[in-house]
Amino acid sequence: MSYDQIVSDDQLEATVKSLNANGFEAVVVATAEEAKNAVLKTIPTGSEVFTATSVTLGETGLDIALNEQPYESVRAKFMPLYGQADKAVEMRRIGSAADYSVGSAAAVTEDGKILVASRTGSQLPNEVYGATHVIFVVGANKIVKDMAEGIKRIEDHVVPQEDLRAQEAYGVGTSFNKLLVFNKEDPGRVKVFIVKEKLGF
Repeated sequence: MSYDQIVSDDQLEATVKSLNANGFEAVVVATAEEAKNAVLKTIPTGSEVFTATSVTLGETGLDIALNEQPYESVRAKFMPLYGQADKAVEMRRIGSAADYSVGSAAAVTEDGKILVASRTGSQLPNEVYGATHVIFVVGANKIVKDMAEGIKRIEDHVVPQEDLRAQEAYGVGTSFNKLLVFNKEDPGRVKVFIVKEKLGF
């Protein structure tokens, strides 16, 4: 099975319908550039923004665009505290309740679930509850039939590639320690931009 394959239009339509029925706002865009522009239009100037570490955000350019003016970067606030044991609690607090949290997901199911995998869980507080608004940018290559297939995608495809990326970037690998599953959400909080391109792992 190829986890890099873009799903059919019928699968994409079914996924969007299911996401919307579950309280998410799902929007389909054609390209990574369109996704970037759509996200930037969604977030008001001056908003406090947390960006999750994400290959997808890197590929769209959102990792840079959202951590500079006219936005208030949460990363710029907490990264100077990184590695200071006496600042660890303060760092976690700063990174847990932004106006907007922007990231990606490891899988999105056709029945409208969103799966986020993590080693440390550092992005999860914002996504679960802390952020007022959550935005996911997801390539159409990440759409799967159901949660079982989503977990298999994470274990067989995402983690091995992320492990290689982390080894190269940080000198240490990764592991599949934590899984966040969005089954449903209160309408108006979570927006999902599905891009009809291969993005991320």
